[in-house]
Order: sequence, then C-alpha cells, then structure tokens
Amino acid sequence: MRDDKLKELRPPIPTIIDQNAVSAAELFQNRTLRPILKLQNDLLVAIFQQYIDKRKGTFYKLPFPKQLQYIEHSVRRDLRFKNYLVGTIIGQFTSEEYGQYIANEKELSRRMTDMLVARLQSQMDEFNQTLNY
Repeated sequence: MRDDKLKELRPPIPTIIDQNAVSAAELFQNRTLRPILKLQNDLLVAIFQQYIDKRKGTFYKLPFPKQLQYIEHSVRRDLRFKNYLVGTIIGQFTSEEYGQYIANEKELSRRMTDMLVARLQSQMDEFNQTLNY
C-alpha cells in the first residue's frame, strides 16, 4: 500500500526508454530517481537555501561560476549535507526500489549525486532571489 501511494505521488517524466539499450542503473535513474527528484524539488531547494543561509550567506557574495562550484563542492564534499540530501531521496523509495538501490549502491549513489548537483545548479534563480528581499 505504501509503495503504491509513493508511486502515485511522483510526477510523470516523459522519457524514451529502450529497455534493451540501457543499463539497469540508467533504467533506475529514469524510472525512479528523476521522478523523485522532480517531486522533491521544492524541498531540495529549501534544504540548500537553509544550508547556505546557515553559513552566513557567503554563497551570495560569490560570482555566478563560483556559486556553481559552491553547490557542487557542498553536495560532493560535505558528507553530512550529502547524506541529508540522499536521505531525502531514499525516503521516497519503495521497498523494491530500495533493494535495487542497495544491490547497485555505488553506481546509483554516483548518479544520484550528479543529479542532485545538476538540479540544484539549475535552481540558481531561486537562491539568488533571496538577495531581492
């Protein structure tokens, strides 16, 4: 029942998937990670917003390219923060998806981290709006 409800919440993401042409990790990425990241987008933005505010807003003083680097560095190098974000995603897995994740954890964690970095970097307008208040 929980698994069905979780899947119902996820927004559909139109992707062309040739199941014979992609790896299991790519299928998991497209069927599970992408919809969950889209569903959790507002929460992920709020979490990162709180993260940069907690660090006295130095993010806002950086030029745009350095802001992108700041995001990447924060997600990849701050293990506590990274694990917080990953937990936000894993918490939306079904039991079956969690089993698939554990079976290929290294590859899927790498993909999830890459996707988190890209998603947060694509939300720069959200973070910089704080300057306009």
